Amino acid sequence: MRKFTGIQLVLALVLLLSSSAAWAKATKAEAQKEVAGAGQTLDNFAADPDMNWFREHAKEAKGLFVCHQIVKAGFIIGGSGGRCVLVVKGEKGWQGPAFYTIGTASAGFQAGIQDSELIGLVMTQKAIDSLMSNAFKAGGDASVAAGPVGVGTAATPNADIVFYSRSKGLYGGVDISGASIKPSEDYNKAYYGKAVSPIDIIVRGSVHPSPAPELMTKATKLYGK
Repeated sequence: MRKFTGIQLVLALVLLLSSSAAWAKATKAEAQKEVAGAGQTLDNFAADPDMNWFREHAKEAKGLFVCHQIVKAGFIIGGSGGRCVLVVKGEKGWQGPAFYTIGTASAGFQAGIQDSELIGLVMTQKAIDSLMSNAFKAGGDASVAAGPVGVGTAATPNADIVFYSRSKGLYGGVDISGASIKPSEDYNKAYYGKAVSPIDIIVRGSVHPSPAPELMTKATKLYGK
């Protein structure tokens, strides 16, 4: 009975993390906290000695998909999920942030709960277009690849989005292949004060945060205009 209860708890956690409906009634303060967390993740990746390829190629990216906390849980059945923000280079600088949720499920002999942070280098217009849709499946609608880490040289991954993760705890990283990525309507509304879509935020540029979050300054400094 105890084992069954443990599995139920993990499944409940995975469903909570991967469902945008579970995070209803977001507040502006919560949305601002997510943006601040994304800025800290940029700092962490910029300072990580294993992220040489990431730093050298980040300026080639058209956008950054930043998740400052991905929670991964597992006990026979596992999964991961979290919140992310997207910023994209525009003609007049970085556009965004737009808010998203990400969720994935996997099966395996795993145990434990662990936090990771994740950055996707959005390399192509196809990837940006896919992220403008109501739902995006990583690896299906646009190709994804894990970026090389460590010292030395490595071939440039041929993918629409190149993902990097930094992890602590029982897992070495986050596998986002097949992950479901969806716009977070409640966080976008809370942050901008009205219902807006990623197209409004990124493509049309019809809304702008005021004042501009530090995340945008960091993106410009670290990854170019």
